[in-house]
Amino acid sequence: MAALAIGILMLIFGIVFALQGEGTIGGSAMSNNSFWIYAGSVIAILGIVIAAFGGWTGTRSRTPKASAPQ
Repeated sequence: MAALAIGILMLIFGIVFALQGEGTIGGSAMSNNSFWIYAGSVIAILGIVIAAFGGWTGTRSRTPKASAPQ
């Protein structure tokens, strides 16, 4: 569950960084800086991968271990 939340946050931050680098969101040192377009895109893609991996591992069923004979 934590991986899903972290992935979604990374996706949101990556999109914001990319939009700031593009100049769509202005008012910061990141505005109109092409580095942030690429960095934001990479961060967003990593966020998608982490969210997908976190969701995938969270749905796996867990079977109880057999108890040892006494």
